[in-house]
Amino acid sequence: MSTIDASAQVYGLRGQTMGTFWSLRFAAAAGFPTHAIQSGVQAELDRVDASMSTYKRDSELSRFNAAAAGSWHTLSGACFDVVEHALQLARDTDGAYDPTVGPLVNAWGFGPDGSQDSVPSDEVIAAARERIGWWRIERDATTRRIRQPGGAYIDLSSIAKGYAVDVVGDWLTVQGVTAWLIEVGGEMKAHGSKPDGSSWRVGIEMPDVPDRYFCTLALKDMAIATSGDYRRRFAEGDGRYSHHINARSGRPVPHAVASVSVLAPSALQADPLGTAMTLLGPDRGLAYAQARDLAVLFVLRAQDGLEPRLTPAFAAALQA
Repeated sequence: MSTIDASAQVYGLRGQTMGTFWSLRFAAAAGFPTHAIQSGVQAELDRVDASMSTYKRDSELSRFNAAAAGSWHTLSGACFDVVEHALQLARDTDGAYDPTVGPLVNAWGFGPDGSQDSVPSDEVIAAARERIGWWRIERDATTRRIRQPGGAYIDLSSIAKGYAVDVVGDWLTVQGVTAWLIEVGGEMKAHGSKPDGSSWRVGIEMPDVPDRYFCTLALKDMAIATSGDYRRRFAEGDGRYSHHINARSGRPVPHAVASVSVLAPSALQADPLGTAMTLLGPDRGLAYAQARDLAVLFVLRAQDGLEPRLTPAFAAALQA
């Protein structure tokens, strides 16, 4: 299918991947063989998951994480590129974002070691912090190899879904599908327009309020990722702890960021930036975003309710 006309239909498909759900809406002529799209999308997602999952012991990433100190590992082109992107963002944010934070993620019960409902001891946190540091990962771009320095544990949960969204979008375009909206676990990307010529519209969830949206916006040839503390967390006493772990302190970020949404040309860019903005916090995050002309929306918990803070680039996107 090379063109979209008013007689085309919008189809909807969904499935499971990476411990979450994916959904796809795409425009095609009546009678289009959706079964081929369903199986193709699932295959592309399964391929990414098999490479970058920390929940699969035989994934490329898990084999690296379990490897002996000093060993070099050749990665697939895709896995190396995603690791490289994550490490470059860690450098650019001065370590606020750090893909080697996996030991702390596990210690707090947000990784493959299983969930928990209590704060880990200071000793457990200190031991996990000894294994962390994005600068410890040596890379050889020519051979696509990375070196295990000993105890390093890379966690790509904050970027792999975004990369998978881009992969599926590229695959759909190759198949001749020229108008689509793909979502994987809340990370989204849209291409083209619906049969009536309108843009795909997406809603940004209102934290802590089920089935309500803070705002909606048109999405065309762009990706959006939302990172929120309301999705994965536990409470103990008066404390509430989210899965956004500060690698320096070893503890979940304490500030009042309820969610961060980031618009970018690719989901590979948008996905980890949402996490990075959350970890930087509203003041440093907004300064970082504005200096780079990023489209970012912070939703903060204030005394009187939820408070939005957005960059000029995000404000312009809302008016489009």
